[in-house]
Amino acid sequence: MSRRAKTLEWREGVLYLLDQTRLPAEVKVVECRTHQEVGEAIERMVVRGAPAIGAAAAYGVVLGAWEFAGEDEEGLWRHLEAVLERLRRTRPTAVNLFWALERMRRAALNRRGQGVQAIKEELEKEAHEIAREDVEANQRLGIHGAELVPAGSGILTHCNAGALATVDYGTALAVVREAHRQGKGIRVYADETRPFLQGARLTAWELQEDGIPVTLIVDGAAAYVMKKQLVQLVIVGADRIAANGDVANKIGTYGLAILAREHGIPFYVAAPLSTVDLRLKSGEEIPIEERSPREVTHIFDYRVAPEGVGVLNPAFDVTPNRLVTAIITDRGVVRPPYEENLRRLVGFPVLM
Repeated sequence: MSRRAKTLEWREGVLYLLDQTRLPAEVKVVECRTHQEVGEAIERMVVRGAPAIGAAAAYGVVLGAWEFAGEDEEGLWRHLEAVLERLRRTRPTAVNLFWALERMRRAALNRRGQGVQAIKEELEKEAHEIAREDVEANQRLGIHGAELVPAGSGILTHCNAGALATVDYGTALAVVREAHRQGKGIRVYADETRPFLQGARLTAWELQEDGIPVTLIVDGAAAYVMKKQLVQLVIVGADRIAANGDVANKIGTYGLAILAREHGIPFYVAAPLSTVDLRLKSGEEIPIEERSPREVTHIFDYRVAPEGVGVLNPAFDVTPNRLVTAIITDRGVVRPPYEENLRRLVGFPVLM
């Protein structure tokens, strides 16, 4: 990780975000000094990936708290509710956002009645804890997942579920990193991931920076590389996992799962338990974010589609549990039946 700028970093009351909209052409860091700036950064995908969004939002709450200048605790509470609501509106699919915001709300409740300063300090402490826990969880996840990777494997991944999608280390790429560290001689095939090109711009860049062999393919080449036996497993991240093991992830994930089943290739999902939403019985209940048509009609500022064409641009799709070989978490590998085994592993309802 040392050669790459950090996804997010808190220093002296400022949240610094690596601007992922500019990679790989430019390494630029965005400074966020207000919760509104954090909200806008999440919406614009300056920061993206469910765990990173959660951690950034937590620091957004801290910035929001410090924006309040008075000593009236009830006034602070009213202000915090507005901050939380603003941040909740940024990305509807990534459950880590709501999980982190609820943790922050509960942290503030723990200091209720102790004064404005105590609440602000507790919020900052909790945000640091969320960030620290994310890195540790991803490292454990990588160790569990590497056990599933045969030596010499080709691994197909989708979108970016690496250090750039988390505070550090990654989810799907945590497995890749640990397998590489163990000397398993793996090679990654990263699909470009239209329309935002996270695979081309982010995953390929990140793996190159860390010296991990990576080959970029167009989205439509997934079936080809499977048929040619260039890949032996698929590993993707997740933005939300329902109680039954249905998985919401970047649009195109469902198609890869179908292709993997057709070719007899294991399809793994790697995500910390904070991504599991036990309130939702199935993926049918997961809200799917619809993004701007411009992401499809343009590549950056260059138009690639005719004026006036209709556009459907869902940011995510849902892969049914029957297509998921196993879910790799920070507490171990979960296999079917998912509803029973996820609840057993979590041990309690995820905070919401």
